[in-house]
Amino acid sequence: MSLLILMRHGQSVWNAANLFTGWVNVPLTPEGIDEAVEGGRQIAHLAIDEVHTSTLIRAQMTAMLALSEHKSGKTPVVQTPQMVEMTSESGEASMTDWSKTNGPLEHILPVYMASELNERMYGDLQGLNKQETREKYGDEQVKIWRRSYDVPPPNGESLELTAKRTLPYFSSKILPQLDAGKNIFVAAHGNSLRSVIMDIEGLSREEVLRLEVPTGIPIVYERLEGNWKRVNNY
Repeated sequence: MSLLILMRHGQSVWNAANLFTGWVNVPLTPEGIDEAVEGGRQIAHLAIDEVHTSTLIRAQMTAMLALSEHKSGKTPVVQTPQMVEMTSESGEASMTDWSKTNGPLEHILPVYMASELNERMYGDLQGLNKQETREKYGDEQVKIWRRSYDVPPPNGESLELTAKRTLPYFSSKILPQLDAGKNIFVAAHGNSLRSVIMDIEGLSREEVLRLEVPTGIPIVYERLEGNWKRVNNY
């Protein structure tokens, strides 16, 4: 049996300001930091073998703050397989060489960052105030942009488009590790996680639109012989 731990990032600065965020790279608020730490305390006793997060700082902060509470004593180390080559003064080393770990690996917790796990991209709405956008375009239109499955905001992504990048990554990078018996922690975003949960639980388009993913609250699944079970008490 393996565990999949999902956690939506804590409150961001633009969440607090009621702005559409999407791929804009804003950090957590103090409240969001507290949420990430508390979420980490809730899973501190669960073994974790690998971490996946998005390329956005609010998810990365959430992952690292949560892991700061973990009881394993392992050091989260960001994996950087595509670093730009940079020659040292000696002319012999590269930036890739400088980041290489030569000591024991049992105390290392690998962290992978992938844009496939990024939040839904909100296009022309990014940076706009949500209430002012409702007043301009109407509640119903904004609801369609925010909550429909296959209608994107102008120049943005729908949940369907988000799933088309999130799920292939999940299937190729995360699922094989779970099936190999590893426990995986994913710190990401409301919509990228909704697409994963939709796939795991077999939700319909209508059901996923009603799905709420709270900030900073771990969602834990057990996986055994290809079957999923959501765990409430862990």
